[in-house]
Amino acid sequence: MPTSKKIQPVKYVSALQGAIQAKCPRCRRGDIFASSTYSFTGQKMHENCSHCGLHYEREPGYWYVSMFVSYAFNVAEMVTLAVATYLLTGSHSPWLYVGILLGIIFLLSPFNYRYSRVVLLYWLTPGLNYNESYAEDRQP
Repeated sequence: MPTSKKIQPVKYVSALQGAIQAKCPRCRRGDIFASSTYSFTGQKMHENCSHCGLHYEREPGYWYVSMFVSYAFNVAEMVTLAVATYLLTGSHSPWLYVGILLGIIFLLSPFNYRYSRVVLLYWLTPGLNYNESYAEDRQP
């Protein structure tokens, strides 16, 4: 008597949740990066999604655009930190600002590297959208 396996419906993952977890933008199941944000092994990216097979680098030089996204992240972080430093300390010493900004930007650089690529894949690449059929489990 053959037994049929019931396929469990795929839990929907929102774009924000998928981006925060750095999942594939097409299926939101496979990981984009092979390591965590802050690891001693570096920021290693997978070339393809382990679930749906999407090739992440859409064309040669594709990741250059993520430098502009990273620049926007850095500007936003620096302005926020400069205002926060002024409000918290009231200091007018440029060396205090330089020290705090360079230190925090250095600490946030792995975050900026990772999420500038995630933002590029999720929201700045035309034609790359979530597809529920790719999110389903494949039959053996």
